[in-house]
Amino acid sequence: MNIALIGASGFVGTRLIELLKQNSDYRLKNIDKNNSPFYSELTEIADVRDKESLRKFLHGQDLVVLLAAEHRDDVSPASLYYDVNVGGMRNVLDAMQENEIKRIVFTSSVAVYGLNKPNPAETYPADPFNHYGKSKWQAEQLLQQWHADHPDWNINILRPTVIFGERNRGNVYNLLRQISGGRFLMVGSGRNVKSMSYVGNIVAFIKFLIEEKTDGYNVYNYVDKPDLDMNHLVELVGTVLEKHIPKTHYPYWLGISGGFGFDILSKITGKKLPISSVRVKKFCATTQFDATKACTCGFVAQFSLEEGLERTLKFEFIEAGRSKDNIIFISE
Repeated sequence: MNIALIGASGFVGTRLIELLKQNSDYRLKNIDKNNSPFYSELTEIADVRDKESLRKFLHGQDLVVLLAAEHRDDVSPASLYYDVNVGGMRNVLDAMQENEIKRIVFTSSVAVYGLNKPNPAETYPADPFNHYGKSKWQAEQLLQQWHADHPDWNINILRPTVIFGERNRGNVYNLLRQISGGRFLMVGSGRNVKSMSYVGNIVAFIKFLIEEKTDGYNVYNYVDKPDLDMNHLVELVGTVLEKHIPKTHYPYWLGISGGFGFDILSKITGKKLPISSVRVKKFCATTQFDATKACTCGFVAQFSLEEGLERTLKFEFIEAGRSKDNIIFISE
């Protein structure tokens, strides 16, 4: 099978290539605007906004995995979210049709549900609150309409929650670093739940979709279950790193007041600070998603959530410095 991965030079794509390369029957191509730090020999440089390049590089392919996206919180102008995530989807579909490719796996996001929703499953109404979520939902709507017009196509959509793992510099890494470094304050009861997914399981699930979900239109949330609350997460970090993590709880009103103070300081200095009222609110919120469909479709995750966190903690904080390449992937 010839598989074209679009946008696979980053965190998830790198791990996906690593996994798929283990099957000698797969012939892989990475199409990305940036070269891959690990798989440059598989990479063709192109932007999803350039339909002509997509048309050329998708020639002879059997399946497309679309990972490319504008996803950071600070993208400017905001129109880039729609140019890349929606316009890019349109270009990919047109290029696929011209090359007679009828299978696509698309990584969307649980951001399509919006904030503070009660454990939404795949049938929950979309209600995105930011440009990233809105553009991902519009890209899904393009796929819905495309499948209605092309019922013989196989379309698989993956909506992962926040993804963490080795080499990633995102929100989960920042939280783990704060806990491990002793710069952590537990605001609230700590009983709020955070849905997360380990990158090793995410790429394995994409491989599962490629190999097992070969017909129809399918949508899956992905979360590594069972979820952990903040108390258990902090305890796990202390156990793995063999550190004493203070268990003092600070009331929410005190934490949010401190966050507002940092907001004012940030505005005065013009610097983006690691603490803000928004971050305190996010930390104390329950962010939970229903992954029953993914858990009952036949896929078996190789790693538990605890094992994924343990592997990440050991790589980043115990074995840090052993790798000489210093390659990391920045995300939110």
